[in-house]
Amino acid sequence: MKNPYAMRPISIGFTYDAKDDYLARGYDPLAVAEFDSPVTIDAIDRELTALGHTVDRIGSFPHLVERLAGGDRWDLVFNIAEGLSGPGREAQVPAVLEAYGIPVTFGDSLCLAVCLHKGHTKHIVHGQGVRTAPFAVVDTDDFDFDALPLRYPLFAKPVAEGTGKGVLPSGKAANADQLRQACRDLLGRFRQPVLVEEFLPGREFTVGIVGTGAEARVLGVMEVELLDTADPDVYSYENKDRYLERVRYHLATGTVADEAADLSLRAYRVLGCRDAGRADIRLNDEGKPNFIEINPLAGLNPDHSDLPILCRLVGIGYEELIRTIVEAAVTRGRHY
Repeated sequence: MKNPYAMRPISIGFTYDAKDDYLARGYDPLAVAEFDSPVTIDAIDRELTALGHTVDRIGSFPHLVERLAGGDRWDLVFNIAEGLSGPGREAQVPAVLEAYGIPVTFGDSLCLAVCLHKGHTKHIVHGQGVRTAPFAVVDTDDFDFDALPLRYPLFAKPVAEGTGKGVLPSGKAANADQLRQACRDLLGRFRQPVLVEEFLPGREFTVGIVGTGAEARVLGVMEVELLDTADPDVYSYENKDRYLERVRYHLATGTVADEAADLSLRAYRVLGCRDAGRADIRLNDEGKPNFIEINPLAGLNPDHSDLPILCRLVGIGYEELIRTIVEAAVTRGRHY
């Protein structure tokens, strides 16, 4: 029988930010924590090549601009570049490729710009009826914390970071004084607004999704269980980095998992995510799933990124995940 998922080989440009390149140039390790290791870059290249495609490693945004100016073109660009600075850093690669009419995997420039800002993301999903914790965005030191119409405890984190950067136990505040200090520390350190939201005390899940629009589907719901050795209350950068000793991952089933899946899929579609992504969900004090944030450019390290871990738990190999992403991008190319 003919494989219904088979596709012809194509030329694929590959954009990414190589962490080692930035470290060699003297960047702080935390500043480039979201960037990719040789393990991730080599694994994606290997799987794309194994699928029969011709892979051209482009690298970061400046290299992409040079290659385009020199006349290079591709059938598709597989993009995992996070960008170095600015509120639209993740949107830079797709924005330029859109101008040149070159298809690109994952979210378009609008999706990536909106979803990087957790406050904008929550405004949109809340407006579409997706349950999310009440929140505010703090952008100055003189913010009136005493007037916040939110219920303590509250939690503060940078509005536009990933990989758990700035997500710390000290972000949990029991009163206005603690919140003021937490926000001032984050404003000073990350030079960006701070998202403040009512703290969600319940279980935490991450939901893997593939596809686009009406074709999008949930791969599975994975619970993130913090062990006694972990930073308490939060899925922090340290907990993610040392997950083998601090975190236990397992598939979730039942009513709560189904509600988390539904909530995530609704948010994914509302925000215009494409091809694959991952939504984070946490239960409130009534046991109801609440949307935390979404990652339309989910990490793809084959060993320790959440989406590949979830895929392994549901029996999906890394090659199958990469194939599914490329096929989703090619299939919807003319429509999104």
